[in-house]
Amino acid sequence: MGTLVIVTIVLALIFDFINGFHDAANSIATIVSTRVLKPQWAVAWAAFFNFIAFALFDLHVANTIGKGVINPSIIDPLIIFSALMGAILWNIITWYYGLPSSSSHALIGGLAGAAVAKVGVSGVNAAGFGKIGSSIVLSPTFGMLLGFVFMGLISRLLFRAAPRKVDGWFRKLQLLSASLYSIGHGGNDAQKTMGIIAVLLFSVGKLGKEFHVPLWIVLSCHAAMGLGTLFGGWRIVETMGMKITKLRPVGGFCAETAGAITLFLATGLGIPVSTTHTITGSIIGVGAVNKISAVRWGIAERIIWAWVLTIPASAFISAVTWWVGTHLQR
Repeated sequence: MGTLVIVTIVLALIFDFINGFHDAANSIATIVSTRVLKPQWAVAWAAFFNFIAFALFDLHVANTIGKGVINPSIIDPLIIFSALMGAILWNIITWYYGLPSSSSHALIGGLAGAAVAKVGVSGVNAAGFGKIGSSIVLSPTFGMLLGFVFMGLISRLLFRAAPRKVDGWFRKLQLLSASLYSIGHGGNDAQKTMGIIAVLLFSVGKLGKEFHVPLWIVLSCHAAMGLGTLFGGWRIVETMGMKITKLRPVGGFCAETAGAITLFLATGLGIPVSTTHTITGSIIGVGAVNKISAVRWGIAERIIWAWVLTIPASAFISAVTWWVGTHLQR
């Protein structure tokens, strides 16, 4: 196995770690902001459920990433290395500024940028890219609608209950909803790195004639993501849990449940959605139940701009990396 292949596998696991670190906010922001768990316990809770997700989902998302984003025939170690560099650098930039951008779309943008740099737009799988592109709109919209509906129904059912009792009930229920969301997060996001490593090994003839994802890749990717979550990206936790809208335990439960349902459906269908987009949409939906002004739309606008820029920015960084790498190899 060549040096570049080994370095790229290590880089993929670093990306997975950063993904967990960057996206820890997705799993714990609501449960921390509602003070159901202290931050150190929240990240441990989320990391555990990130890891055990490997036992609950088929590898449909890994197959989509491995075969459905760019033309498999053009894949080589430099393309995968460049894609990962684009995704990692963009994640670091958005983490620094506390913006919850999508690690998933950063990776997809990185793949597209390297493919286009190598062979032009023909290197991108139009159908697969379109499927993923539609999820940019659909996953937060679906999460927002579910969050709005759940919060509205529960508010109607419990409007006569004492607020202290409602908080007590939903503090317990949030442990369940947070664990489900963390399972959905691990199940969808870890598979993206699995697909990257597997298609890299397949491209250099290390997986035989049929594309598949070996168990060691599955376990190492879930472990790397869980460790990243354990370290937590606190800048983004603050943005997600405290700046978009004010949450109480009932709102946290509704947002997490809406997000978990969205992620379970997407993972079952093999769609690599953004867990960041999903939980942000769910939080906005919950906040909008009381009144539209409860949502801090200025913060939401900054987040949306980060979403819009993620794919082109990571694609640009990836393309530049590929160009530099190609010239260094000559």
